[in-house]
This record gives sequence, C-alpha cells and structure tokens, in this order.
Amino acid sequence: MHGVHVVSSSRFESEETTQNDLSHSTYGTSPIGANQQLFMQRVWQQRPPCLKLIQGCCIQGDQSVAETVVNVLTSLPFIVLGIHAPRKNLNTKLYANSLIGVGVASSLYHSSRGKLRKYLRWADYTMIATTTVCLSRALRNENPKLLTAASALFLPFQPLMVSAVHTGLMEVAFAKRALKDPELRMAHNVHKMSSLLGGVLFIADDMFPQTPFLHAAWHLAAAVGVGTCNKLLE
Repeated sequence: MHGVHVVSSSRFESEETTQNDLSHSTYGTSPIGANQQLFMQRVWQQRPPCLKLIQGCCIQGDQSVAETVVNVLTSLPFIVLGIHAPRKNLNTKLYANSLIGVGVASSLYHSSRGKLRKYLRWADYTMIATTTVCLSRALRNENPKLLTAASALFLPFQPLMVSAVHTGLMEVAFAKRALKDPELRMAHNVHKMSSLLGGVLFIADDMFPQTPFLHAAWHLAAAVGVGTCNKLLE
C-alpha cells in the first residue's frame, strides 16, 4: 500500500497519446475551436489522481533497505486483521480474505525491484480497491446493481476511484451505526482519529516522498482504521 505520487503527465503513456491527438487536432480549426481544445487539454492534464490510469503511476519509494523492511513489516498487520475478521457469511469471508490479500500484495510490492515492481504496484492498488468493495458488500445486504457493475468495470483501471466511492459508503454506514449503538462510539472515535491521521500522512507521503518511514506510518494508521471497521461486522 503506497501513497499516490503526483507526477508529470509525461509518465502516463495514455496521456501522451491524448495530448498529441489534441495538439494535432488544433490544426485546421478556427481560433475559437483551437482555444477550446487547448482548454480541454489543460483540464484533462490537471484531473485528480483518482481519474488517472494506474499503470503509469509513480513507483518510487523504499529509499533504503531499512525502509523496505519497515514497510513490509507494517504491511503484516493487515494479514493479522484479515485472519481475525468476522466470517459470519460469504460477504464477510470475502472481506476477511481480501484483507489478507492487501497485506500480501503490499509486502510483495515493497520487497520487489525492477520491472516487476510496476505490476505489483497495480496489484497493490487493485487489492485495496477490492477490499473496499468487499467491505461495502459485507456492511449491506444488497448493493445497487449499477454500483456493483460500475465497480467491477472500473476496478482494474481506476482502483483509486473505486476505493474512494466505497470508502465513502463505509464512512456513512459507520457514522449511522455509531449514532444508534453506544458501544460503537468509542470505536468510531478511534476510527475518525486514525482516518484523519492517515489522511495527513497520505498527503505528506505524496508531497515529501524522500522523507523516510512516512509511508510505514501511513500503513499503521490505516491498519488502526481497518481494525475499527471490523467492529461493524461483529
């Protein structure tokens, strides 16, 4: 599990193709049409990371052996959380197994080097998105069929967007349950604090990628948040 690094559009092959197509299409058009196309090109380049293809994502990180070891070690709590997650029905079993998958994918990514690393980066993001979908299904008896179909469609190409949507659904469900069940309020308070801290660390890891162990700290904050989410399934 690695923070998303904002990188230049030159690292996205698909973006380069789009930019070239747009620039070539400006020839032979009116000045107004050319300006509109340039404007759309700039908007496309400045779209948020969750709308960018994952295959070109920056795969920097693990600046030293020590940082690699720490990142792998802080991936292991997700495996432990998955092993101990409730398994009351098929949906909760899928969620528990997907948590184990997150820990495995993250460990493999951080311990990898060379060309294989970019594929494991994709597997890491996709596994996280899969877990959010499984949690969303475990918390609700039924998800809208359109949402389920859209999630399945975009999961391989836009895992960050899928994660954001289903994480939002989980946050709403957690808040509603905590209002009704006093026993969940402490877990929800811990969840809110860990989520806030995780958000800060996520942004810091993106802005200061050379700072050691920021990513490992984000792993731990995320693990605490996931642990509190498991309370919803008990």
